[in-house]
Amino acid sequence: MVWGVAEALGAAVGAGVALVAAPAVVAGLGFTAGGIAAGSIAAKMMSAAAIANGGGVAAGSTVAVLQSIGAAGFSLGAEVGLGSLGAAAGALVEKIAG
Repeated sequence: MVWGVAEALGAAVGAGVALVAAPAVVAGLGFTAGGIAAGSIAAKMMSAAAIANGGGVAAGSTVAVLQSIGAAGFSLGAEVGLGSLGAAAGALVEKIAG
């Protein structure tokens, strides 16, 4: 498949949106650099995870991973993966709209 300028632009925009929006969504849920925000969705998720786990949040669980992202951002590997996903989504949107 040969990409045109419109598809390449759509892919670039999609990659940028994915890399910027995902951390913003995680922070919006309450997973912040300072910890889990009181009264947030993240706090409710942490409470449910702790109750289900006998008082602790398991390493590698959804809550733990999201808090790691909220505290430190995405790893380079995750950024590359999100960028690829965003690029594909942007190209698809451009193809549909095109």
